[in-house]
Amino acid sequence: MIKLVYCVRRRADVTPEKFHDYWLNTHGPKVRSVAEAINALRYVQSHTSETPSDASIRKSRRMSAPYDGITEVWFQDTEHMNAAGLTDEGVAAGKFLIEDEARFIDLERSTAFITEEHEIFDLRA
Repeated sequence: MIKLVYCVRRRADVTPEKFHDYWLNTHGPKVRSVAEAINALRYVQSHTSETPSDASIRKSRRMSAPYDGITEVWFQDTEHMNAAGLTDEGVAAGKFLIEDEARFIDLERSTAFITEEHEIFDLRA
């Protein structure tokens, strides 16, 4: 299984509150509506929540400002992920999502990449 990770920053003309509300309540359902067309198996949004601990962690490591959040999209493998882009439905879904993302995400200051998870531990069990 692979995962597509988006590290997103909001557009300057979108307030943090509007950004998080739109991402969760408008964009999220749109992604769900095209999940089969893009061959996505799972979709998770992680919204940044600024706390005093966040600033302390970044300062101690000399890190830059945080992203506004991350999105994770799981696919069976790269073959299945890429196959969606070969169908009319998949191409249309991809265009639909990119157009919507441009409404609230600063795409030039955001990034995306494919990952392969390597679980080191899970103490929840």
